[in-house]
Amino acid sequence: MHRMQSRQFIFLLTSFPLWCFAQVPEVIFIPSADGTVLKAHVQHPAGTPTNQPRPVVVALHGCSGLYSTTGANQGNLNPRHSGMAQLIADNGYSIVFPDSFSTRGETSLCSQKFDVRVIKQSHRSDDVDGVLLWLSSQNWADTAKIALLGWSHGGTTVLSSTDKNRQKVTARDIQPSVAIAIYPGCSDSLKSNYRPQVPLVMMLAELDDWTPPGPCIELAKKTGAELYVYPESYHDFDNPVGTVRLRMDVANGVNPGKGVHVGRNPETGPQAWQQVLATLRHRWQ
Repeated sequence: MHRMQSRQFIFLLTSFPLWCFAQVPEVIFIPSADGTVLKAHVQHPAGTPTNQPRPVVVALHGCSGLYSTTGANQGNLNPRHSGMAQLIADNGYSIVFPDSFSTRGETSLCSQKFDVRVIKQSHRSDDVDGVLLWLSSQNWADTAKIALLGWSHGGTTVLSSTDKNRQKVTARDIQPSVAIAIYPGCSDSLKSNYRPQVPLVMMLAELDDWTPPGPCIELAKKTGAELYVYPESYHDFDNPVGTVRLRMDVANGVNPGKGVHVGRNPETGPQAWQQVLATLRHRWQ
């Protein structure tokens, strides 16, 4: 296990958030494995021939969805997603963001208790299957170099979509080459004896009181997953904007009724994004 030090990886994002300069991703539609036609956003590296195969990141949003909900950016990719899109494209890769919520009539699940949620992890895993199948028909996609990247609820989807115990996972013709889960919920995977189909990297927040790091640390010990725990950091610590705040509307935190802490850590957030790049370079070299 790696416990990140506060001054490692001085990164451009610290001073100049990439989302400020982001291109506008292309909007497309991709059928999920359950038949739902998903809205999705795709960004390619600038200047790359459209038929030149390149690695692809499939990026899975958290429980708050893909978009900004207030301000001038309302309805567009929020700063985390637009920043990551630019970062990935600037490094020569394409990125696909499937929107698992809007077509199914939701904008956010964060304030919903688990037992009342209509959108389940099975839906999101179907969405991953649909995107992987769609990528198999795209001449610009190097299907030997696909990464799953997910935050929080999307990070949990990374786990459910790479569980070797599930027949639908092992039966895919196209498999990701690496999976990266940022502050996922690991309790269910721990109980079900999760076994990773592909190399797994988890990036956790030491002080997370929404999806606590403990179960993920235990899961990493059992599976051999690569693990990074970022000190003095809460859930959402890699957000390129904002500060730590208390959210009282979250129903599923560690301390029910007392809310959860979420927000940016301006040192460890950029470190985590740098580690995402380092992981991709290592796996795709």
